[in-house]
Amino acid sequence: MATPRAERLAVPAEYGSPSALVAWADVDRKLAEAHHYWLATVRPDGRPHVVPVDGLWLDGRLRFGGVASTVWQRNMAHDPRVSVHLDDSVAAVIVEGTCAVEVPDRAGAEGLVAASTAKYGYAPPVEAYLSGVWTLSPARVLAWTDLTADATRFVFP
Repeated sequence: MATPRAERLAVPAEYGSPSALVAWADVDRKLAEAHHYWLATVRPDGRPHVVPVDGLWLDGRLRFGGVASTVWQRNMAHDPRVSVHLDDSVAAVIVEGTCAVEVPDRAGAEGLVAASTAKYGYAPPVEAYLSGVWTLSPARVLAWTDLTADATRFVFP
């Protein structure tokens, strides 16, 4: 995946005037190391739904799965636009993009099993990945370590 373009995030004047940018490598590392991701979806009637999910940030995309009958999976089937954010509310990372089901080949599924086992100590069987995994492709990422100093928007090609 190509490195996103970084730009200063405009914040209300009352919050300050950020003059620095966060490094994409730091944001990418935080996303990869996170154990939980807060996933925001929208129900067909427009009501929001937020839930924590486990996932794997690999090659600039978040992969995650679960039971197809969950509210969030039904929501994404209806409207694939989502937001994901990490637990840290001070040094924030917020991903906005769209989700689609990706069906990896056997080698890709085995790679996901290995990555999940390394990260969480467990993984679904290879067959679970072969039936498809949700993949979030980011359109933009907002990140900062100090909102007033380095609020950054990363835009993906």
